[in-house]
Amino acid sequence: MILKFFLHLSKEEQRRRFLERIERPEKNWNFSLGDIRERGFWGEYQKAYEQAIRATAAPHAPWFVVPADNNWFARLVVSAAVVQALEALELRYPQVTEAQRAELAEARKALMAE
Repeated sequence: MILKFFLHLSKEEQRRRFLERIERPEKNWNFSLGDIRERGFWGEYQKAYEQAIRATAAPHAPWFVVPADNNWFARLVVSAAVVQALEALELRYPQVTEAQRAELAEARKALMAE
């Protein structure tokens, strides 16, 4: 099973997060001027992401484009998709045969005798 997630951050939320990284000394390490230069290519990145997602989406390996401005919401969407995919597998414990039950009884008897 393959699930692919694209966490889409809006340009305004990216701006807000960059400003927070600049304004809070404990977050300064997580900022680079290169981020600002790359931000100038926002439109091109959006087109590239769309092309990549369209080119690599498949029924057996879907993409989930997740709005990520709110971390709690993004986590909720990703968690729900994972749970839904796992439930669709309809996983079950293997059935134990009568012969295996007899072996278990013998093993239990041997262990209890120790």
